Amino acid sequence: MIRAWPWVLLGLLGAYHGLNPAMGWLFAMAIGLQEKSRAAVVRALLPIALGHAAAITLAILVLRSIQDVFPLRTLKLIVAAILFALGAYRIFRASHPRGAGMRVGARDLFVWSFLMASAHGAGLMLVPILMAEPMPGMGHPLPSAGPATNVHLTAATIALAVLIHTLSLLAVSGFLAIFFYETYEKLGLARLKGRWFNFDLLWAIALIIAGFIALLM
Repeated sequence: MIRAWPWVLLGLLGAYHGLNPAMGWLFAMAIGLQEKSRAAVVRALLPIALGHAAAITLAILVLRSIQDVFPLRTLKLIVAAILFALGAYRIFRASHPRGAGMRVGARDLFVWSFLMASAHGAGLMLVPILMAEPMPGMGHPLPSAGPATNVHLTAATIALAVLIHTLSLLAVSGFLAIFFYETYEKLGLARLKGRWFNFDLLWAIALIIAGFIALLM
């Protein structure tokens, strides 16, 4: 049960990512409003979730490819430094990649979501969790490497981590997109924007906190 906590954190982090309108639910809602169709909202959510999954998978695979090159302590410092840099960038230069308009297909949504998740450092937020104590399904460290050795990420562990995170994100972002789509006529777009707080700042703070977690794990 104790070893199950990283899986729970991965799910909670997916839910947290799903709350962020920049991760796609606001885009999906806007597409649904444009086409006046709830089905359009649902259709937009899948490629957005897949693009997010691809971005975090790439971040994890990069970690896996370099974890045998650097000692664990050095790797933690590298990850923390990147997270701190991204967090500071989000605070002082908060801007999003621009899309090509609302007439987009599934491939466009996939690419857009991949770039957004990558630009926001979504995948890097998962790295401190995966660098923590070995989870069920993780390979064990080599005994000859000492206590500071790296955790071996198996393909099954990566796939399950991405699946749990993405399903949680999809559930939360899907709920928000459909909820605000349904209530749009009552709230109005101006009031909807006014009710949402500055998630960019909260996201930047989360990146910096993740950096501290990477150092402490």
